[in-house]
Amino acid sequence: MTATPEDRLPDTAVPRIARGVRLRFDEARETHMLLAPERAVKVDPIAAAILGEVDGTRTFAAIVGVLAEKYAAPREQIAGDARRMLVDLMDKRMLEIAP
Repeated sequence: MTATPEDRLPDTAVPRIARGVRLRFDEARETHMLLAPERAVKVDPIAAAILGEVDGTRTFAAIVGVLAEKYAAPREQIAGDARRMLVDLMDKRMLEIAP
């Protein structure tokens, strides 16, 4: 049985950007990038807003709450979209769950 995104990133999990990975704004490309050794991932403005709230101390639920308030959007929609994106970055080893 395959784990669902909710199983892999529950509301109580504390996501953090993986060691050696940095979120930076690339002036030349005028876009945010996730930079890791020998690879780079272009990040759209929505993903950059989500990643900007990932600080390694707040739970996923707290991050969703901040985003829902900041953008006056439904928590359920933000949670679903953010969870899918963050789990995808976990698969790429650019994001991890803090112990």
